[in-house]
Amino acid sequence: MGKDVIVACDFSSAEKTYEFLDLFTDRKPFVKIGMELFYSEGPGIVREIKKRGHRIFLDLKLHDIPNTVKKAMAVLSGLDVDICNLHAGGTIAMMKAALEGLTREDGTRPLLIAVTQLTSTDQQSMENDLLIKEPIDKVVMHYAENAKKAGLDGVVCSPLEAKKVHDLCGSGFLTVTPGVRFADGDIGDQKRVTTPARAKEIGSDYIVVGRPITASDDPVKAYLRCVEEFVD
Repeated sequence: MGKDVIVACDFSSAEKTYEFLDLFTDRKPFVKIGMELFYSEGPGIVREIKKRGHRIFLDLKLHDIPNTVKKAMAVLSGLDVDICNLHAGGTIAMMKAALEGLTREDGTRPLLIAVTQLTSTDQQSMENDLLIKEPIDKVVMHYAENAKKAGLDGVVCSPLEAKKVHDLCGSGFLTVTPGVRFADGDIGDQKRVTTPARAKEIGSDYIVVGRPITASDDPVKAYLRCVEEFVD
């Protein structure tokens, strides 16, 4: 899988999602289905979007005891998505269990990636709220290393951390990076952000872009701008 832009379909209903996806008549974007849409519409929304020809990153960020996560991943593996994720903070044992659950009887499975630290988290909130006193870069790299040890395919991290993750875990270890905004856009509630062009320079494999595309006056134009800056 080469570099690509993943569009975060953070909509509250199937109707709004299909209305958005129907705008794309030529190139069908890789899409992210997150908690809001999945909890609103259930697995059926995943099957329908897949049927329409989109690749899917199912962003549910599982985090529970290993056995529970293993069983949940076994269910998700039947949805034929392309990428699933979980929280690296759930330990290596949990990540290994997830991988077991996600792997089908024929040996195939979606890619599995781990969230290191959310892009809304900065050093201050990590120290004050989570009582993690280490520098955030060190924490992210440690979580990435744990994900690799567990056999995962990559991590979700800030684009600012993508190069360091590749240096530590290898160029084949995927970096999926939210927190991407256009240079002339609003960063919203994200803290560790950069532009599509800069994310490409740093070495992100996938960028996840939501509001700069979905809230744009011309979503297709905004998507193509992202593709031009990051992929082409």
